[in-house]
Amino acid sequence: MPRVTEDEIRRFAAGLPGVAVQVADEASGAPEVAWGDSFLFYDPEGDPADRRFPFATIVTKDYGGFDEASDLDREGVFRLNVSVGRHRFEELIGYPPAEHAEHETDFDYTGIDTVLPHPVYARQAWVSILNPGPETSDQARALITEARDRAASRHRPRA
Repeated sequence: MPRVTEDEIRRFAAGLPGVAVQVADEASGAPEVAWGDSFLFYDPEGDPADRRFPFATIVTKDYGGFDEASDLDREGVFRLNVSVGRHRFEELIGYPPAEHAEHETDFDYTGIDTVLPHPVYARQAWVSILNPGPETSDQARALITEARDRAASRHRPRA
């Protein structure tokens, strides 16, 4: 399977039941640094007020002084980030998220088309894939679906 685009990921996610995809821009009230990034929420009621915690994101640039390890400022590079939960994180990465500080230097966070611990949010059980392609595109879709299912299982509609 060839490289997957940001649009393809957004379309795939939006096709899952209850998923809302929001691309940050000025109109959304997002901070300017996030404009162009995408946030995937479980929101079956379609209420933007419920979109506080995404289960996945697509980030298109470095966040200076905070999140630069993936070198996202390279032309055409983006990072899919997915909240996978502690057990799935350990299956994918080989150790529990709580131990990430001990392994942080074991990874090249600039690597394309490979599942990596998220360079900032690994301790919260997030993984990332830069430019999913032949090695990870199917896995990326599966991880998004699993994350959506986890979000759905925790969802409580507002009263």
